[in-house]
This record gives sequence, C-alpha cells and structure tokens, in this order.
Amino acid sequence: MSGKTGGMPYEVHPSPMKGKDGKNIVYVRPHSTGKMSMKFMDDFCSKNYGLRYGELTRAFEAFVKAAAEVMTMGYRIETPIGSFAPKLSLKREITDPKDVKNRDVQVDGVEYNPGKLWKESFRQWLTDGFNKVDNPNVQELMANPNHLDEALRKSLARGYTTVTDFAFHAQLTKYSARKQLEAWTKGDNPRLIRTRMGQQYIYTEC
Repeated sequence: MSGKTGGMPYEVHPSPMKGKDGKNIVYVRPHSTGKMSMKFMDDFCSKNYGLRYGELTRAFEAFVKAAAEVMTMGYRIETPIGSFAPKLSLKREITDPKDVKNRDVQVDGVEYNPGKLWKESFRQWLTDGFNKVDNPNVQELMANPNHLDEALRKSLARGYTTVTDFAFHAQLTKYSARKQLEAWTKGDNPRLIRTRMGQQYIYTEC
C-alpha cells in the first residue's frame, strides 16, 4: 500500500440543507474501501515502519490500560496523536445539582481531540490530491422498493440484519439504512422487529 497513487477516494452526497438555487447542498466524505484490522496494521508497520511484529498491538493495549487508570484520577492525557479525557454522564435525569450522588455518575466514553497532527500527517500522503468516486444516488435507491426489498432479503440471510449489513447490501449511508429499517418496524403491520443486542440493534422479520 505504500506509494499509492490516484489520490484519496471520496464520495459526494446531498445534505438536507438547501442552497441559494433551491437544490440540496452537497458534502463530501471518504469513500470506504474496507476495514483494516489491528493485525493488518501490526503487519503493515513491521514491514514499512521498522516496528517488530506485535509491537504496535502491545503498545496500544498498554496505553489503553494506563490511560484509563490515569484518566480516573481526573487527568487529560496529551499525546502525539491528540488528547484524551473521560466523558461522564448521569444515570438518571436530575435538575438540582445538590441531588447528584456519586452513584449517579457513570463513564460515558472518551473525548478525543486530534489536534493538528493528522492534517500534517495526511498532507505528506496527499501528493496526488483527491479522487472522486461515483457513488449511488441515495435518494433514488431509497425510492426504489424493489431494490430495498432485495437488499433486505440478502442482508437477512443469517436470520437477522444490522444497520451496517443493510447499508452494505442497499448501497446506502448508515443514516439512510437506519431510517429505512426503522420505518419497517412502524405501523399496524410492521415488517421487522428491532431488538437490542450488546451495543447495537438487530432487526428480524416479524
């Protein structure tokens, strides 16, 4: 993958906002060519960046453990790839600050501020600029019931589907895929049932 050419692939999509000409304003986003696992990155760095195989994984694992410990002490962590800080939330709705108890507080993730590093790092690999990829018209796909039905059939092959699976088969954004799946769970005769499984929802036929 080193020495890639052709520019960074991107897609163009319409947004809900209207421009001065009355048409939808468009926005761009990276064109996804797949996902790379940590194992792949470990192998990639060992071949191209002088790391021993497994060193990157061990470094990440050690950082996550150490960072979690340090952040529980109230610290924000500044690193070469950006800063990290714990994000907190309340388990219940409270209006009076005096009513907040320790047991009401929970960790709700990690706030990440990438800083300027990524822009500088990307710049050295963008010598070829950007490469526009023709992507399907989401509005046309959403208006085609036959296309949606076929995509749902394929994505239900294992007995259930997810937003990610349906988006892949229907060539939709995750936002549009979720919107369509949710629509199928509504009404007097819903087509799908939504069930929470871990950190995501799965959809099964009624």
